[in-house]
Formats: sequence, structure tokens, C-alpha cells
Amino acid sequence: MTNDLIRIYTQIQQGQEWLVRYHGYSPVFAYVLGFTDTCLIPGISAAGRTIEDRKYTAVADAEFLYCGTAKKPQYPLPPLIAGASPVLISRAVVEELNIPIYLFNAGLPQSPAVPVIDLGGSPARCLSHGNAMELAMVHHLLEQGLLWGDRLADKMQTGYLVLGECVVGGTTTALAILTGLGINAVGKVNSSHPVCNHTQKWAVVQAGLEKMRGTGEDTERQRGADTENLSKIFPVSSSFPASPIDPLQLVAAVGDPMQVVAAGIAIALSRSCGVLLAGGTQMLAVYALMSAIAQAYNLPWNPEAVVVGTTRWVVEDSTGGTVDLAQLVGEYSIKLGGTPPPLLATQLSFANSAYPQLRAYEQGFVKEGMGAGGACIAAHLTYDWQQHQLLKAIEAQIDGLFQLNSQ
Repeated sequence: MTNDLIRIYTQIQQGQEWLVRYHGYSPVFAYVLGFTDTCLIPGISAAGRTIEDRKYTAVADAEFLYCGTAKKPQYPLPPLIAGASPVLISRAVVEELNIPIYLFNAGLPQSPAVPVIDLGGSPARCLSHGNAMELAMVHHLLEQGLLWGDRLADKMQTGYLVLGECVVGGTTTALAILTGLGINAVGKVNSSHPVCNHTQKWAVVQAGLEKMRGTGEDTERQRGADTENLSKIFPVSSSFPASPIDPLQLVAAVGDPMQVVAAGIAIALSRSCGVLLAGGTQMLAVYALMSAIAQAYNLPWNPEAVVVGTTRWVVEDSTGGTVDLAQLVGEYSIKLGGTPPPLLATQLSFANSAYPQLRAYEQGFVKEGMGAGGACIAAHLTYDWQQHQLLKAIEAQIDGLFQLNSQ
């Protein structure tokens, strides 16, 4: 399999084997939508110009992915500080190649205006509280993820799933999860800002982790009771290495609802199909979480069926450290008896686009979202799309959006 628009940055041989294995196979796309009040912190994210805009980013992205420019949306795409929403990239691939999609509501403040699979989740509180979600809810969402992973596997039989997400503020919750697992991710995560706001993210994460660790006796007692109930369904492995916190407790403390659902789907699906975790920082955190959950709760999975795929704007972001982070996640996975994840990226360029909204990506704005990088990798891998085909399809989405907005 050769396509110059897919580059492998880590675990090159394993990544190449994955690409060869799934070259020409038809993909299915799935997107896990969630919300964390972390995104309401001023300046924490650029995925929406204002705090109010960011409340509706996920539902707007879901609606555009599903409908495109066919009708006036109930939830229009929120204005950005600069650039165009990455959902235009994913929609271009879905529309042109007629790829089936599944949308999962893991916990949103409002329901999207398109068909979604409601998992019975709820939005997360700001991670700085150290009590983002109830442990019982995290347990429920993991069960739902595992259930839907099995269901998707039955429908797909062969091929691979591109698993994307939309959680505004999710790179900050990802930093919290990675740090809580013992992975030194400080200064290595990405952001929708052109220069990552590492200091702000780290301050929020420190506050959350400190509150998580500094809980009183009553809370500790309740956690113990919750863990005992949880272990009846997911018995903790006796071989799980000593850790400051159980991975599901960590998600409950400082995570978001997407993370554990995506981990569950990918764990279950990896047993029979390929999985492309479509994203950068957030999906590396999901991979680390998969390794921890599978080890802690004796869940069988096939790490070699899973890769992480994003955009070159994420991987080459000089204000982050995605390649280093992928290597650290790989080292962590090896310690738990797993396999390091190959990191792939589409080499799509907007340098020659006629639209300044797309050229903004080359200046570091937006970078990724709604599985955009994974959608491009699928277009390269299965349909042998080249740069000019992708650019034409994406620019057609912008044209259609301009026309829609002028009506």
C-alpha cells in the first residue's frame, strides 16, 4: 500500500502492517459526542469564539456532519477566532464517498437535531473540581461503549472503524487523564489555539488532581463502596500494577464522558476489526485509558488492531509534542503488557487553497476535530484519494456553506 498522503510517525512497521491490512476495505465512521464544563473557562479553547458558542459546538458539528449544506441547521456552526470548522473536512469525505456514520451522545447539554444514539450519559463538571462525573455514570458509559463496540463488530464483520469525537475542552481533560495515569504529558498536548495554552491547562489539571487526591474520609468511603459495586461487573485484575488510582475513578474525577465510551467501543471492536482512533492528544489519552482499563478489569482486546490517526497540523505543531506523547503512551502501554500505538497523519495541505479560512490551518489554527484527520486517512487508504481530490471536496463544502448562510 503506497499513498504519499499518509505518514507514519511512530511504530512504523506496525503502522505499515495496519495500512496494508486494511487497504481497500470499506470503513465505517463513528463519533462520540460529549461535553465538559471545562470548556467554559475563558480562553481554554478556541473551538468557538465565545463561551456561549462553545456550548453548541458538538451539536452543531453533529448536525453538519449528518446533513451538510442540504438544509438550514437548527444549530449553525459556531464562529471561530480564525479558520473553518474541521467538520467540513469530515463531511466532505462522508458525502463524496457515501460512508455510513454513527453518532453517539455520551453526555451533551442538549440533544442534536439529527438522529443520534443516546447512551444515557450526562455532561461532565469542570475537571478542576476533582469530581467531574459520578463513578456509577462512568461505569454505565463503559458498559455502553463495550456493548456498542460488539454491535458495530457484528455489523462490520471485516474492515475498520474510524472513531472520532467532539468534546470542546477535551485536550485539557486528556492532559488530566494522561497525568493521572502517570504519563508526563505536560507541555506535549495540543490545542485549537495557534500557540498551545499549556500554562492555563496545567493549572486547571493540577487543581483537579489535587482535589481528587485531597478528598475527605467520607468521599473515600463512598469511592470504596462504588468500587466494590463496580468490581462485581468488572473484577479488578490481581496483576494490575500498583497505581495511585483506578482508571475509572480517574475518569470520574477529571475526565469527560467521551473518553470512557470511546475506550469501550475500541476495546470491544479491536477483537475482530481494525480501529483508527481519529484525533491527536485526545485519542492518545483514550489509547492510554484503553490499556489501563483492559489491564485493570481483565478485558480482552487486540492492541495491534488499533492505530491513532490525525492531521499533520497536530503532529507538526511546534507548540505541542504529539510524537513524544505517542512514544510516552507507548511506553506506558508496554508496562501494562500491551503494544505501543502507531501514530499516523494525513499530509493534507491547505497552503494553496483559495479560502483564507482553510489557509488558517497552515498558521496553526484549529488543526483537528470531528475525526477530520482520520476521515482523510480513510479517503487515502480505501479510495486512494489524493491532495487535489480532498481539497476540491472540502472547498465545495465551504462554497455550499456560504450559499446556505446567504439564504
